[in-house]
Amino acid sequence: MHHFNYVDGQMQAEDVSIAEIAEAVQTPFYCYSSATLTRHYQVFSGAFDAMDSLVCYSVKANSNIAVLRMLANLGSGADIVSEGELRRAQKAGIPADRIVFSGVGKQESEMRAALSAGVLQFNVASEPELSLLNDVAVEMGLCAPVALRINPDVDAGTHEKISTGKSENKFGLPWTEARAIYGRAADMAGIQIVGVDVHIGSQLSDLTPLEIAFTRLGELVILLREDGHIIDRIDLGGGLGIPYHPDDPEPPRPDEYATMVQRTVGDLGCQIILEPGRLIAGNAGILVTRVIYVKEAGERIFVILDGAMNDLVRPSLYGAYHQIQPVKEPPTDADKVSIDFVGPVCESGDTFATQRLSTRVEAGDLVAIMSAGAYGAVMASSYNTRPLTPEVLVNEDKFAIIRRRPDYDEILAQEHIPNWVE
Repeated sequence: MHHFNYVDGQMQAEDVSIAEIAEAVQTPFYCYSSATLTRHYQVFSGAFDAMDSLVCYSVKANSNIAVLRMLANLGSGADIVSEGELRRAQKAGIPADRIVFSGVGKQESEMRAALSAGVLQFNVASEPELSLLNDVAVEMGLCAPVALRINPDVDAGTHEKISTGKSENKFGLPWTEARAIYGRAADMAGIQIVGVDVHIGSQLSDLTPLEIAFTRLGELVILLREDGHIIDRIDLGGGLGIPYHPDDPEPPRPDEYATMVQRTVGDLGCQIILEPGRLIAGNAGILVTRVIYVKEAGERIFVILDGAMNDLVRPSLYGAYHQIQPVKEPPTDADKVSIDFVGPVCESGDTFATQRLSTRVEAGDLVAIMSAGAYGAVMASSYNTRPLTPEVLVNEDKFAIIRRRPDYDEILAQEHIPNWVE
């Protein structure tokens, strides 16, 4: 669910008019609902209340510090993949002992920062990474708490660009080699084995692949304990999907997921770490953009928006579907026509929807691209020297700009012409 609804013919975010925000902030901008973020976190975390569990929100989904502070206040930890995300989580007030460092390409400087901070654990995805982490930890006189990320060779049945649990994916260590690698890790002076980790993909709409992966992981935990390793934590990653398309099957509910987790690994006496991202933030945000032109070319209608692929890259990168709704509520009997919703960037890929059945809109109208709270602003760029999109957070009848739009002078000031070019 979300808190973006029509009231008296105008879309609101909770109790604030989207048109009012657009007047103050200008378009395009991201708008997030505090109530939606709160509800999604509480429903998910509450499903695991009966287990020893730790929810570590996946910072890469939406890393705005205000969003992180909200979740920290609700008790969330953080799943990070870079030193930058570590710094964001710390600035937001998330304690280091609730931070898990994931990712496949940790650099030495990032390892040092995370070790100095005292993060809960490193999810290690390769033997070279394990070796470097050991060297860094020994040099610092510390011991790195480690869960090895296991690739269970399970097809998540999701988009190929967000599938991470098959043998051909770059993520994780082959599950068939896990016992041998754990044995080598146990002999490293700077490594403390604390658990196992798995994550097979994102935007999952079926629990079956997860159940297969978790069952395999549970069997591995038993074998590792037989080998003498202390396994106190099982990190199950994230991956549960959200509804983007109105005809999409309803994704699994958090309580259904929790029941499956209990059935597969709940009797192993481990703390269960969970890393939801999209599930928390996805439907809590929208991208608001204004119609610049309506161009009719033969049988095609092109609605050209001031938002572009640099603001929301998912449709261009993944062919992702996002509902597009006018901010002014159309009459229930309004005719619908096929429209191409496109941006102003000089790329054919700058397209949000092709031949989308929609009510007509006119130049100057506001439209909302829905379910844009995850992997929206975090993936934005300044391509075509377009300023990064501002972000707005709504709480009941209040709103605040939580990331402002930079001006052109700020953008250009980051670059330098060397003397020899002069």
